[in-house]
Amino acid sequence: YPSGNLAIIITRLRDQYSLRVQEDELKTVKIRALFQSDGRSTCYYQNGDEWINMNIQGGQYLDQAGNRVRRWMWLNLSPEPHVPLSPIFISLNRHVGVRILAQDKIFVSFLAMGQQAKFNMGTKVQVSAGSQPPPSALLGEEELLLLAFRLRILQLFDRMWGCISFPSTEQWNKMQPPVYLMTQAVKILELCTAADMTDELRSSIKAIVNA
Repeated sequence: YPSGNLAIIITRLRDQYSLRVQEDELKTVKIRALFQSDGRSTCYYQNGDEWINMNIQGGQYLDQAGNRVRRWMWLNLSPEPHVPLSPIFISLNRHVGVRILAQDKIFVSFLAMGQQAKFNMGTKVQVSAGSQPPPSALLGEEELLLLAFRLRILQLFDRMWGCISFPSTEQWNKMQPPVYLMTQAVKILELCTAADMTDELRSSIKAIVNA
């Protein structure tokens, strides 16, 4: 930092490496973020509370009260239904920022006195079949509802395409939805059955998917 305090430390042990961001303080070594090459990363608020937590399956974003604001799974975990990541930009302090665009595009930027250093701490670590937890443990009520609306939108786009491509109502009514849409519908319904949610919400999601 311009103050002379150490801002970023990169360490390597065999094939694994990590990047640690420290707060601009002299007397205490407060960690603001830790990124590891095995896919695990955590960012902290200034008071030490968890801000963002990521692993090889996905991540979550918490507010300062500890409430989960966002949750996502990396795209490479398909074909299971998932809530994709929307880009995240946070400032750990006035000099260090973090951009999360994808599993292999997690950038830590340091800017001070007109100079910038940028580190890509993203990775392409895959989840093995034995280590991947059940999908129902990853998706909550909000995620399942979002998946249902997303599937419904895709279904409507498919019907619009069919209507444009085949103006005849007789031909259009004989068309079957694409296999991937039917597969996603089945998976979402399976997740709803296994998830801990109210019967009313479960019925709403089923109605959206089967509309």
